[in-house]
Amino acid sequence: MSNTQLTPGVVPGRLARGAYGDNFADMAPPLDAHEAAVAADRCYFCHDAPCTVACPTSIDVPLFIRQIATGTAEAAAKTILSQNILGGMCARVCPTETLCEEACVREAAEGKPVEIGRLQRFATDRLMAKGAMPFARAAATGRRIAVVGAGPAGLSAAHRLAMLGHDVTLYDGREKAGGLNEYGIAAYKAVDDFAQSEVAWLMQIGGITVKTGQRLGHELSLEGLSGNFDAVFLGIGLTGVNALRAEGEEKSHVRDAVDFISELRQTGDLSALPVGRDVVVIGGGMTAVDAAVQSKLLGAEHVTMVYRRGEAQMGASEYEREHAASKGVRIITGAAPVRVIGEGAVTHVEFAYTEEGPGGLTLTDHTFRLKADQVFKAIGQTLEGVPEGLHLAGRKIAVTGPGRTSVKGVWAGGDCAQGGDDLTVTAVAEGRDAAMDIHAALMGHQAGAVR
Repeated sequence: MSNTQLTPGVVPGRLARGAYGDNFADMAPPLDAHEAAVAADRCYFCHDAPCTVACPTSIDVPLFIRQIATGTAEAAAKTILSQNILGGMCARVCPTETLCEEACVREAAEGKPVEIGRLQRFATDRLMAKGAMPFARAAATGRRIAVVGAGPAGLSAAHRLAMLGHDVTLYDGREKAGGLNEYGIAAYKAVDDFAQSEVAWLMQIGGITVKTGQRLGHELSLEGLSGNFDAVFLGIGLTGVNALRAEGEEKSHVRDAVDFISELRQTGDLSALPVGRDVVVIGGGMTAVDAAVQSKLLGAEHVTMVYRRGEAQMGASEYEREHAASKGVRIITGAAPVRVIGEGAVTHVEFAYTEEGPGGLTLTDHTFRLKADQVFKAIGQTLEGVPEGLHLAGRKIAVTGPGRTSVKGVWAGGDCAQGGDDLTVTAVAEGRDAAMDIHAALMGHQAGAVR
């Protein structure tokens, strides 16, 4: 590290230039062929495998691991991708430690599960490196479908619909397709521009036209889309950010963590990205962890995550919390922000300890302050610009069955729709299932056709 790390304030170049490449290298390097064979050999190939049940996309885990074990990694990849077309990214970012690997019988018996996530990456990387799309597009149906939002749910829906022979127009408000995978996850989880490589590979199915810079409620209207297409799928995600509701949160260098992560993912020079010396991240989910860890990797001297409830209630998994701690991030639980302090720019944040009671979470009179020259808000996102006519369930689009909304001919999935757990893999499953329901409705394979 260079001495510039000790510079106060929010500044770029806290580290020696060569340190950035090391800090943001692949979080979990891929298995080689021998390592994959050894890892696959640990699988019991269970009947009614609990790992498959735990996977939101229902990948046949024992089958694909057996295929790896028998030297047919490309067949394993097709097994994975037939259920989860974004299996490559999910192998990198999915919290396997709380899903398939937690359910693994090896985990229960030995405390060490089969490395399902790394084996999934081994198989999908092998196939994608060859550049070929393993699925063929069906004969054209003549039906046209609009997919709004090119994140995991939208990409999954678009691919499945195109594979079934429909013509898909995929809209997104940003400059690139990919959504969360491109803009919203830590850089060290998807190195070498993997998100864009995966999008380009997926588009080989054909039948998908991508139009960027197109936002629902701005350049696009639901009424217009419904009038011009046979069906519409909404995978618009959550674009609004909750407010702290703390005095002084408008001060300089208090910003949304999602914007920080997006900026980091899109920069071509990490040394040019300003970061504070004393960083405070407010929140307890994956976004909070990604912002905190990456602040530390950019050269912040002190990084503290503060979450209002207990550790067991944090959205970030134990694995992710331990990863943050290993990078030097301090985690404080049971405290909520009440005041951002500073003249123009933030210098401290005041917190109050919280208590859980019959009436919910309350603030106590016991407070403390943390020094901060940069604050990131990671306290959840909200749905913005809900089209007229769509019913809501709480703060998300209400859906029934595989993504059917209250508007005829309109489906929704991913983070913008009710249910789910805000995971990439769940969004993929919801996009896929909605696509199958759209296909069945359009082709008259079920009662009611397009409702």
